Amino acid sequence: MANLVGQHDQLKDKPKDQPTSALFPTYARYPISLVKGQGSWLWDDQGNKYLDFMCGLAVTNLGHAPEKVKEKLKQQLDELWHVSNLFQIPNQEKAASLLTSVSCADAVFFCNSGAEANEAAIKLARRYHQKVKGTGRYEVITFNQSFHGRTLATLTATGQDKVKEGFLPLPAGFKTVPLHDLDALKAAISDQTAAIMLEMVLAEGGVLVAQPEFVQAVAELCKQEGLLLIIDEIQTGMGRTGKWFAHEHYGVEPDIFTVAKGIASGFPAGAMLGKEYLREAFTAGSHGSTFGGTPLATAAIIATIETMKEDDVPKLAAKASEYLFAKLNEELKGNPFVKEIRGLGLLVGIECVEPVGTLVLEGQQRGLLFINAGPNVIRLLPNLYVTEQEIDQAVAIVADLIREHTKVKTV
Repeated sequence: MANLVGQHDQLKDKPKDQPTSALFPTYARYPISLVKGQGSWLWDDQGNKYLDFMCGLAVTNLGHAPEKVKEKLKQQLDELWHVSNLFQIPNQEKAASLLTSVSCADAVFFCNSGAEANEAAIKLARRYHQKVKGTGRYEVITFNQSFHGRTLATLTATGQDKVKEGFLPLPAGFKTVPLHDLDALKAAISDQTAAIMLEMVLAEGGVLVAQPEFVQAVAELCKQEGLLLIIDEIQTGMGRTGKWFAHEHYGVEPDIFTVAKGIASGFPAGAMLGKEYLREAFTAGSHGSTFGGTPLATAAIIATIETMKEDDVPKLAAKASEYLFAKLNEELKGNPFVKEIRGLGLLVGIECVEPVGTLVLEGQQRGLLFINAGPNVIRLLPNLYVTEQEIDQAVAIVADLIREHTKVKTV
């Protein structure tokens, strides 16, 4: 006991310049503590109100605290929180059935996050080629500026060097080529290639929208070469682009695709979805997740999808997107600070000629939350129920910030 007391005294006597937080400093956090949310709005612990055009990075697609999801979770809290995946979980069956009913997929694996969903996709592709097809293939080809997660495999798959610094050696089995360079892609394919992994919108890489002809060429190439097409829908899925899943805009059906973020309205959940012929690759014991698809998580997923179906939320997002792009083009047309306005649905990027970090901070001071995508791109991610009045308010603030910044630069 004396030793424990001594250790406690040492902790109390830490030098004043030592960090006071018990958290690892892995996030460059804004000086705002958000404590309440409803619909498109957030409040901090000082009572300040913010219009939210971040949505927790495309997570709260139905707005904050959507009523039907909240009620479903409350009901589930009173019944059952967690059991092992060694037992039947009725909510999982229902959630999987709902997901396959709105997509081209036939089977679902539940996990906790986008990175885990992409890990599952990579593992499924390898195992299908090795255990089912017997080819021994294992390599996955991805694209520059892509982002697939923070685990060792998914950060290796990511086409951005900044996320890889300090984590060497990285796992083998990944190649990265320039987006829209079909010749480079063809040259990268070998007898070890198992899959090509692609985002329809490279959100973290600057809101870069994949060209339809390129996506269709990739899909055809996969068929010709016997490769699996994996589409990462972590940020673009669940209605954000104006359709349930972004690949629907392109007229292709992936062998595997992944979702997370908006799948459970803020409750941590993810899923990897695949075609029927992939079932035999993921047999009992081949993959698993302790917390994947718990009764609580799947309750949130069920309520989210049911709400989206009842209100035809992807259609609402498509309509709001048209209005948002029109307003942005109207307000920012001809501004020399703006290079391009691009995106898909309610995933919008405004590329500027200089870094936009100061504009993000100034937006917060004016009651608008948005984020950047790379140094020079403003990213707007409103919820899918966003109103025209809320869009007007957000665009007015962004346009004022850009005009004021442009005026300062030209004086």
